[in-house]
Amino acid sequence: MHGWIILDKPLGLGSTQAVSAVKRALRNGGYGKFKVGHGGTLDPLATGVLPIAVGEATKLAGRLLDSDKIYAFTIRFGEQTDTLDGEGAVIATSPVRPTVSAVESVLARFTGPIDQVPPAYSALKVDGERAYDRARAGEEVVLKSRAVVIHDLRSSALPQTEEELEEATFIAHVSKGTYIRSLARDIALTLGTVGHVTMLRRIKAGPFGLKSAITLDKLAELGQSRALEGILLPLRAGLDDIPAFPLTPDQAGALRQGRVLDGIAATDGAAFAMLDDVPVALVDVIAGEVRVVRGFNLTMSKEET
Repeated sequence: MHGWIILDKPLGLGSTQAVSAVKRALRNGGYGKFKVGHGGTLDPLATGVLPIAVGEATKLAGRLLDSDKIYAFTIRFGEQTDTLDGEGAVIATSPVRPTVSAVESVLARFTGPIDQVPPAYSALKVDGERAYDRARAGEEVVLKSRAVVIHDLRSSALPQTEEELEEATFIAHVSKGTYIRSLARDIALTLGTVGHVTMLRRIKAGPFGLKSAITLDKLAELGQSRALEGILLPLRAGLDDIPAFPLTPDQAGALRQGRVLDGIAATDGAAFAMLDDVPVALVDVIAGEVRVVRGFNLTMSKEET
């Protein structure tokens, strides 16, 4: 049981609770104890793709924090909340409602490298404390602007008329560190109004999409029937952009001991070192040398995931 379980996280569930659900399914299925972690926090008020790393895959979970994400989100115009979503208190209102053409005209301004100020209600730390803890305590929280990249931003299912919109839905392909709530705030302000997010759904995280995601009910069912292997994706599923690097048994033994391979004819860059079907390590290849970045403690003859 070393690999990835992709959850379609429901509304209201925190990422830590999702990890607990996977641990419970493993326990109920009699699989034994494995390390379990998530590949990037998804807010309780958001739904969608939440990759859960099991066993040795937890060594790769951090890479998903650096990966791109794709979200669908809806902005309701006319009210801004302190949390920038439907959970918070209204702090600003506007009678202005944008037209379809106005919405379409501003999307290019938010495509490419942009600077954005994260929400006060976020998990970023300010002087050692979470920003949302300070905000909930009534403190004024001012976070620094950060550079992010919006690879693609488009509207979804807007009417074919020039009516004024109460809300609009968008699809955004974004870099790490992007806050959709901040993006929604800034789009509304650029349109001469205010707004907040009423729907947020992650439809892709790194290489993982909704196609391979399962519900919590399905997770529990598969755990009870001891059938989790059927939905467990292999370690290498989290590294679909990294080439495989085949090893000889001697090379595999050397890497498992933390030694450097030299004189290797391979392209520079990250690689997924494997002995037959068994993942040995995530490695860096530089000028003919192969060095371990993350080693995997797998010794089965075939990768059982």
